[in-house]
Amino acid sequence: MQRIQVIVAGLRLLLAFALISPVIAMGDATWGSGAAFAQGVIKNIEVHGNRRVEPETVRSYLQFGVGDPYSAAKVDGSIKALFATGLFSDVSIQPHGSTIVVTVKENPIINQVAFEGNSEVDTATLAGEVQLKARSVFTRAKAQADVQRILDVYRRQGLFAANVEPQIIQLEEDRVNLVYEITEGAATKVKGINFVGNHAFTDSQLRDVISTTQAGWFDFLKGTSVYDPDRMNLDRELLRQYYLKNGYADVSVTAANAEIDPAGQGFLITFAIDEGPLYNFGAINIESSLPGVNPDAYRGDLLTQSGEVYDASEIDKTTEKLTLAVADAGYAFARVRPRLTPDTANHTISISYVVDEGPKIYIERINIIGNTRTKDFVIRREFRLAEGDAYNQLMVDRAKKRIQALGIFKSVDIKRHPGSAPDRVVLDVVVQEQSTGELSFGAGYSTSEGVIGDVSITERNLFGNGQYLRLALAGSFERLQVDLSFTEPRFLDRNLSAGFDLFYKELYYQDVAGFDQSKAGGSLRLGFPIAENLWMTTRYTISRDRIFDVVSNASLAVKEACGAENPTLDDQPSCRDSGYWTSLVGTTIAYDKRNNPKNPNSGYYLELNNDFAGVGGDAQYWRVQGEGRAYYPITDKITLVGRAIGGTIQGWGGEDVRLLDGFFKGGETIRGFDIAGIGPRDITPGGNRDALGGQTYWAATAEVRFPLPYVPEDMGLSGAFFADAGSLFDATGGAKKALVNNPSCSTCVLADSDSIRSSVGASIMWNSPVGPIRMDFAKVLTKESYDETQFFRFGASSRF
Repeated sequence: MQRIQVIVAGLRLLLAFALISPVIAMGDATWGSGAAFAQGVIKNIEVHGNRRVEPETVRSYLQFGVGDPYSAAKVDGSIKALFATGLFSDVSIQPHGSTIVVTVKENPIINQVAFEGNSEVDTATLAGEVQLKARSVFTRAKAQADVQRILDVYRRQGLFAANVEPQIIQLEEDRVNLVYEITEGAATKVKGINFVGNHAFTDSQLRDVISTTQAGWFDFLKGTSVYDPDRMNLDRELLRQYYLKNGYADVSVTAANAEIDPAGQGFLITFAIDEGPLYNFGAINIESSLPGVNPDAYRGDLLTQSGEVYDASEIDKTTEKLTLAVADAGYAFARVRPRLTPDTANHTISISYVVDEGPKIYIERINIIGNTRTKDFVIRREFRLAEGDAYNQLMVDRAKKRIQALGIFKSVDIKRHPGSAPDRVVLDVVVQEQSTGELSFGAGYSTSEGVIGDVSITERNLFGNGQYLRLALAGSFERLQVDLSFTEPRFLDRNLSAGFDLFYKELYYQDVAGFDQSKAGGSLRLGFPIAENLWMTTRYTISRDRIFDVVSNASLAVKEACGAENPTLDDQPSCRDSGYWTSLVGTTIAYDKRNNPKNPNSGYYLELNNDFAGVGGDAQYWRVQGEGRAYYPITDKITLVGRAIGGTIQGWGGEDVRLLDGFFKGGETIRGFDIAGIGPRDITPGGNRDALGGQTYWAATAEVRFPLPYVPEDMGLSGAFFADAGSLFDATGGAKKALVNNPSCSTCVLADSDSIRSSVGASIMWNSPVGPIRMDFAKVLTKESYDETQFFRFGASSRF
């Protein structure tokens, strides 16, 4: 029995040893594999797989070192740190005994970055957007980030269907070529722009305010019909500023949404507007806390007047004007702040311009950032401040608005930073440039000119100098015209607009006047503001006029004007050199109070032109022309428009007014009449019944414009009823001599009457993709028997 117990005990011991042995063996293996490092010490760190990166560089990112106890958490942190460097595509850390082995696989070096499939966006633009460059380290994360940057560029161009795939081409010596394969897809245009909540202004008027345009026939020549989220933010601000300028102080553009149309062909943009009531200015006062500043002395600088429609831009201009006036009086740190007090019951806003002492801070430096093409001085000259001047936040804000108004930057931001001393600030003007060149052309048909067409090239930032250059060619069956225009908007860095014009024009008058005419020359001009909204332009013009291709049965007045010797009624004139030089100086004064220069529905516009010819040259005359237009909103959608024009030309120094210098008027002045359809005319029996022009004219128009009923407003169609009246009379001296006081032509008859010509009618107007088009249907009420009429007139609309 005792022996049996011993045997059992032995068996139990053998069984226990058999069970424990694997655990002991596992413990030995675990120590060799690293678990024993929980209590052991790291004696060595080896780096494998590195080719360009030094071992010490790899070790510098490890969170453990020789002599440290092993820590799984520090190993994990070290792996993450090595991956974060962007130098490695793979990292592993394994213990071998008391040695830690770090194995890395380096990311390749980029040999070349290329783009394939891009045609809408040039390679230089894409290369500037991506972060991975030649000789930089390639990582897949950076490549994917660059893919997103490229897609953002295409989306700004309206190409939302674009797709980008990065492709890697392996080269020797651990180098790669990176190729972005681009599928651009079709551009996503803006198919429609709608407004919700607008009552004061029509959709058509508000479309003229914003920078985004609807897709049209020729929108490939400009980028504004491409959907751009950044441009939509600009458009919201443009709408808000427009309402604030026209009396709506509580306006809010509550939303700007863009949705793909059901057909998936473009975006439909909708702006939601909360207009609020129309306000007028209430009481206007100036308050001052500065001793020596008498408010009454500055009332002449006020541009805001009690009772007028509220205009936020006038408040800004008045504040700037008062700031400059007080500073000129010796108060460099004076601050002018408008305090607005609205009266919601009477819909008025009273303003007190408060003059007090501002903080004594100086401008240390103005930095211009982001202008790769535009020169610094173009931006700096819009500041009324310079380095060393007293800092004034109002003046900085006004400078920002002037820079934005140049139209050559997509965005403008002015940032303020502390300077080298507590009383010094540094201004950073950060701009983003945009395309300033434009190629445009158009074609159409007009009842007065037949087929018409034009091509023009415009640059608004010539050589980065902020200058304007335009070359235009226009033609039809009735005319040919070439114009070259150059403008320097800040001549001598002052608020002066200077420039020149070169022109050549041919007018084909054989059907209406029996001759063709050419005019070639050039002008120098200088414009400057006299007061707010009042602008004056002075000019000098030299030109050469010529008559040619006179028909055989043309008026004797025409034949004599072309230089024919002893002309008769039926002969084909042999015109000598009929050209003559005109050298004149002139002025134009314009006063503009319209709420929208393109499509107004309130306000008025006045213009007066004076020309004096005889500063050298052959022609001697003085000429005066004037025009006035007024717009009154009968309702939110219906506008009453009034227009009055007139002019006269008279010779001086014993010289008569020449035939080509007279006024020729017709359907463009009084609808219902043909081109050159009214005024003095040769009605000699058997003659060509040529229009001879007159020396005095006048015309008046009343028109009611309204949206067409049952027609969606986004089609751009509108209608009008009108009444026109006017006259053209007093034939030129040459015509009178040839037809009235000519003893050799007893049968010649000159018809010349100052009687009123009048008409009434209706119009259909269309803001088409190629520009405004107008159809006029006119019934002549009063005329002379020799006038030429025209019931229907169709062509490009000349807005007034």
